[in-house]
Amino acid sequence: MKAAVLMAASALAASGAGHQAADVRITILSTMLSDQGLGEWGFAALVEVDGKRILFDTGNRPETVLRNAREMKIDLTGIEDVILSHNHGDHTGGLLTLREAYPGSLGRAHVARGIFLSRPRASGEGNPMIAIRKVFEAGGGTFIVHDQPREIAPGVWLTGPIARRHPERNWSMGGGAGRLKTERGESAEDNLPEDMSLVIDTAKGLVVVSGCGHAGIVNTLDYAREKIRKAPIHAAIGGFHLFNAADDHLAWTAAQLKRLGLGQFLGAHCTGIEAVYRIRDMAGLSRRTCAVGGVGGGFRLADGIQPGVIGK
Repeated sequence: MKAAVLMAASALAASGAGHQAADVRITILSTMLSDQGLGEWGFAALVEVDGKRILFDTGNRPETVLRNAREMKIDLTGIEDVILSHNHGDHTGGLLTLREAYPGSLGRAHVARGIFLSRPRASGEGNPMIAIRKVFEAGGGTFIVHDQPREIAPGVWLTGPIARRHPERNWSMGGGAGRLKTERGESAEDNLPEDMSLVIDTAKGLVVVSGCGHAGIVNTLDYAREKIRKAPIHAAIGGFHLFNAADDHLAWTAAQLKRLGLGQFLGAHCTGIEAVYRIRDMAGLSRRTCAVGGVGGGFRLADGIQPGVIGK
C-alpha cells in the first residue's frame, strides 16, 4: 500500500474559523526525566482532545512507550491515529512494537512531506523510516503524507512542513547537519524539512505539541498562528531542541515567545533543562507556568502544565 499524499485545502485555516476544543489532556509517555516508568532520550505523548485520542511520536527504544503506558495503566487500544513528527529514531523507534501490541489500532500514521527522503551515511541508509515504512505497510498500516496544514479532527491540526522565516538552525546545533537526497535526487543539507507539530485550537489560545522543533520553536509558533488562527500561544509542550543553544539564541527565543503571548511552557526531551530555566526567567514565566516535562507529566487545558514531581 503506497502512502497517500493529502493536498489539504487551506481555506478554513485562512479564515480563522472552525471548532475550538474544550477538553485537552496531554500525557508524556517518553522523555528523559521520569516520575514513573522508564526515561530515555526520546519523545512520545498521548493527546486527548474532546474524547479523540492520538499518539504523538513513539519514543526511541521499541518497548519504552508500551511499558510506560502499561505501568501508568493507559490502554492504547482503539487509537487510530499516530503522528510522527520527523524521521529520527528517538521519535519513531516504538511504532512497530506498538502496532504489534495493538494490532487493531495505530494503523494510520500521519507524517509530513520529506520524511521518506534518503539520508545517505557512510554506514548505509540513515533514515529509519524507509525500513519502517515497508514493515508498517506490509502489516496493513497506512501513511498519510501532509504537505500543508490539515485539520485531522475538530480543532486538531497538523502543521505539515513549517516555513523557516526566522534563521533558527535547531537541527544542527552541536555538530552540524547531515545530508539528504532531494526529490530530484540532488544532495542537500538535511534541515529536517518534514518537521511537523500538532496544534490544538482552544478558546484560551493555541496549544502546540512538538517532537523536537527542528524547524525552530519560533518558526513553528508563528506558522501555527498564520495558518490556523492568529491567537496567543496558550501552551507549548514537548521537545524544542534548545539544549545546546547559545545564550544569545536563548535570549532571542525568549523574547519572541513573550511576543507570541506564550502562557505556559513544558519543555521535555531535547529542550534542555537549563534552557527551560533560562526561558522561564527571560520570558516572564513562573515555576507554575514553565517547567521540565517528565514521563507521566503533561498538560490539562483546565489547569495547565503538569510537570511531574521531578520536573517542578
